[in-house]
Amino acid sequence: MEAGIDFERPNAARLYDYYLGGAHNFASDRELGEQVVKVMPEVRAWARANRAFLARVVRYCVAQGVRQFLDLGSGIPTVNHVHDVARELAPDTRVAYVDFEPVAVAHSQQLLAHVEGVSITRADARDPASVLSAPTVNELLDFREPVAVLAVALMHFVSDDDDPVKMIEGYRRVLVPGSFLAISQVSDDYDDPDLTAHVRALVELYRGSATPAFLRDRTQIRALFGELELVDPGLVDVNHWHNDVPDPPQLSNYAGLARIL
Repeated sequence: MEAGIDFERPNAARLYDYYLGGAHNFASDRELGEQVVKVMPEVRAWARANRAFLARVVRYCVAQGVRQFLDLGSGIPTVNHVHDVARELAPDTRVAYVDFEPVAVAHSQQLLAHVEGVSITRADARDPASVLSAPTVNELLDFREPVAVLAVALMHFVSDDDDPVKMIEGYRRVLVPGSFLAISQVSDDYDDPDLTAHVRALVELYRGSATPAFLRDRTQIRALFGELELVDPGLVDVNHWHNDVPDPPQLSNYAGLARIL
């Protein structure tokens, strides 16, 4: 077995890659992924919606003048990674990717080997001090200038025991005015009983993986932003945030973007 890689236990980063139709996953990931698809048929749409939300957030932040991004739990490289989206509008954008999963990091290193102004760091996002002190982060990003911190499809892998509010505050405290914080998180706090049942079944299946998931209601997810002001339309279903598609379906995932004033 390659050092640091568990081929037998499914992992969230590789499962996400599987839902998106990627090839950077193992048999154990595909086996659990198929079980998830059976209990939550909308999971592939959920993954695509998260990726689309990420892209919309990046474009919004670039339009507001942001040229630096810190992407926490960045996952395995797929089409429309943060630097690809941002540099369509601002070629000088710098991006620091952070993930703990060794396959995600290895593929990111391969993809980014010759890309200037972009880095990948293997670190635990639950430890802001270790992330922010990494040379691949603090030598690339200038925190005296606005930075957008992205925690998209990440916080449901942070347990209450890890104090997610304190974790987010660890990043928030280094951000200057003009910065942004994006969060999306799975939730069962929906009126649709089928959607609620599906997401709860997904969480049960993830219990045996290397990355168990934890549900929060809408109020708890809003609390992750602390006192920060949310960009309109506030905390909404991930499919409803600045989406041009009319009346998109809800996908058991709340998302929002906060501006640091």
